Amino acid sequence: MIEYHKINSIFKRDPLTKYKTFLMGQYSTPELEYLKDNEWVFTEKVDGTNIRIMWNHEMLEVTFGGKTDNAQIPAALVNRLKVLFTASEMEAQFPDNSVCLYGEGYGPKIQKGGGNYRQDQSFVLFDVRIGHWWLQRSDIKDLGDKLRIDTVPIIGYGTLNGAVSMAQAGFSSQWGDFLAEGIVARPRVELKARSGERIITKVKHKDFIKEIKNG
Repeated sequence: MIEYHKINSIFKRDPLTKYKTFLMGQYSTPELEYLKDNEWVFTEKVDGTNIRIMWNHEMLEVTFGGKTDNAQIPAALVNRLKVLFTASEMEAQFPDNSVCLYGEGYGPKIQKGGGNYRQDQSFVLFDVRIGHWWLQRSDIKDLGDKLRIDTVPIIGYGTLNGAVSMAQAGFSSQWGDFLAEGIVARPRVELKARSGERIITKVKHKDFIKEIKNG
């Protein structure tokens, strides 16, 4: 199954800080600048490792992958995925289609501070692709509920400037009393650029840390 596409940051990055901070107001793509004042959906960005759950309905087989086909997945996480995504469960949900679920493996020993999210390693869903179709947010959440897995939470709606302000100030994670990594923002209606790439962006709190320290 196809690897998950890159998500561009909202702004271009500053070479003077070794690309660690933003060039504020300089949008990374013309589409983001054009749509900046539209309504966007904000979900919490989880600090984990990218995971793909791939269901082949013809072979009746579930396989797991990381961000790339060569990425290594921690053994404890693989064991958890095998429990969450059995062939019988996936066949019940997708009897006629192959599908790829995209999410984050998260928990202890997965990124620094992974233990803040939960006490064991698991999976949180953020996207689903069936053929050439990406599911809408409501359908993603419905599927997550049916599979009894977590889905990244919606934390707000607003303009891209709103997302920047929220991430820059920092906000508490939906998982507990610690700073969230950031925001993934999508237009209220799924859109694609002229290249065919999805319009979706991200902003992290740490993108502003140097700026805050120097302020």
